[in-house]
Amino acid sequence: MFKMASPTTIQLFCLLSCVSHIYGWIPRLINGRPKGGMLGAPKAPKGIKTPAAQWYDEQRLDHFDGANVKVWSQRYFVNDTFYTPGGPIFLMIGGEGPADAIWMVEGTWIQYAQQFGAICVMLEHRYYGESHPVPDLSLSNLRYLNSRQALADLAQFIDFFRMRMKLLNNKLITFGGSYPGSLSAWFRSKYPQYVDGADATSAPIYAQVDFREYLQVVTDALGTTGTQCVEEIRNATQTMYAWWGQPEMRPVLEQKFNLCDKIDHTNTLDLAGFFSNTAGNFENVVQYNKDNRAFEGALGTNITIDTLCEIMTDFTRGDPVQRYADVNSLTLKTYGQTCLDYTYTKMIADMKKTDWNSSASEGGRQWMYQTCAEFGWFQSSDYANQPFGDWFYFPVNFSFIQCMDIYEKEFNGMAIYNNVQDTNRYYGGRDIAVTKVVFPNGSIDPWHAMGVTKDISKDATAIYIEGTAHCANMYPATDQDPQQLIDARVQISKLIGQWLQD
Repeated sequence: MFKMASPTTIQLFCLLSCVSHIYGWIPRLINGRPKGGMLGAPKAPKGIKTPAAQWYDEQRLDHFDGANVKVWSQRYFVNDTFYTPGGPIFLMIGGEGPADAIWMVEGTWIQYAQQFGAICVMLEHRYYGESHPVPDLSLSNLRYLNSRQALADLAQFIDFFRMRMKLLNNKLITFGGSYPGSLSAWFRSKYPQYVDGADATSAPIYAQVDFREYLQVVTDALGTTGTQCVEEIRNATQTMYAWWGQPEMRPVLEQKFNLCDKIDHTNTLDLAGFFSNTAGNFENVVQYNKDNRAFEGALGTNITIDTLCEIMTDFTRGDPVQRYADVNSLTLKTYGQTCLDYTYTKMIADMKKTDWNSSASEGGRQWMYQTCAEFGWFQSSDYANQPFGDWFYFPVNFSFIQCMDIYEKEFNGMAIYNNVQDTNRYYGGRDIAVTKVVFPNGSIDPWHAMGVTKDISKDATAIYIEGTAHCANMYPATDQDPQQLIDARVQISKLIGQWLQD
C-alpha cells in the first residue's frame, strides 16, 4: 500500500480508514503517507463519554519461541453498558493504526451489542497506537510484527479477559474491517475454539503482490458517472507525462500542481511519486465514497465521486490538465496542505525513522513492513485500461524499490513474491477453510477484489453490497443508506443470532 513523498496530514487521514484501528493501508504513499483501507472513526454524539484505556501487561513478545519470555503491555477498551448476564463477548480487532475509543460507543456493532446483550472489548494491534512491544521500530525489532503474532495476541488476551471478567463460558464474536477483517476471518480459521462467529468486513483475504485490480475498480467506479470523466483523466495524465519531459512545460506543472520541489525530469522515482500521488486524489475518494465516516474534525467527507467527475467534465475550467490540477488543489486545501510533496528521497528519509515519536511510527513504517513481509497489495499502474498513466508510470517494481530502500536490499521482488506465497499457503488465500464467517463487501470498494464476494459455503457467507464503499456496513446508519446496505446490516444481525444459538 505505498508510494512516496514526505509525510502529510492528508495521507495519515486516508491511511487510517475502517475502524480507527480497523484500517487496512495500501502499499502506496499519497502525499507522503501510505494510502490504505483503514476504518475511520465515527463522530461521537454530544455528551457521550468514551471508556478509558486499559492495559494487558502480560502479552508475550514472541508466541512461537518458548525460550523468549519477554512480555509487554497491550492497550484495550471495554464497554459493558449493554451486557446482560450470560450475554456474548463482542471483540473488535485492532489494525494498522491507533485504536479509537469512539468505536466503543458508536458503529453498527454497538447496535448489535444492545440487541444481544453483549460486552464489547477492543484490542489494539501490536506495534500500532500506544501498543509498543519494542523500544523502537528498527528492522531487528520489526521481526515480531506480523499477522500470526497478532492472532496469537488475540488468543492470549481472550484467555486473560475471560478470567478477569469471569466470562469463562460466554460465546464470542469477532469484528473487523479491512485488514482487521482479514484477521477476524483468519482467527476463526486458525483458532476456531476461541470464536463462535466472525464478521470480516471489507477483508482482503488473498495476498497478492501486484494489486493492479485496485485501479480497475477505481476506473469502473468513476465510470458510473459516464465515460467522459475517465477520458478526461486519461487526456490529462498523457499531457502531463509529455510536459514532464519538456523544459518549457515543467514550470507549468510545478505551478499548476503547487509542487513543493522543482521537477528533476531525470528522476523516474520522482515521476512515479508525482503520478501515484495525483492518482491518489481519486483513489481515496472512491474507496470511501459516501460511507458515513464522519470523523471527529471531519475533512473531505463531502467530496464524492460525483464531485471529482463534475470538476473533470467542467470544460469552463480549462484544459484537462487544469481540471486535474483543480482536483489536486481541492485535496490540498481540504487537508490544509501548502504544496504537493512528491519526491522519493524525502519519503524514504521519513519512512526510515525508527523512533516512536516520528511521523512514520503513526503506522506508515509498520504497515509498509507488513506489506513487504506478508501481503504485497501494492497498488500499481499495471492495469492496462486505467486512465492514470501507462503501466510504467508507477509499476509494481516501484514498490519493490521502496521495500529495499526503507528496510534492506534483501527485500527484493523475489523475496516479496515468496513472502506473499507463504501467506496464502498458511491462510488458504481464496480457498480459506472456515465456517461461521460473514464477508460483507461494497462494489465501489477496490478492496473487494482481494476479498470474498461469493459464498464459500452455507456457513461462510458473502454479502456483496452494490454502490457502497469500504467498511460501509460498520458505520452508523443514516437516512441516505441504500436499501442493500440496510438489508446487509439486518442479514449480519441474523447470522450473529444464529451463531449465538448454535
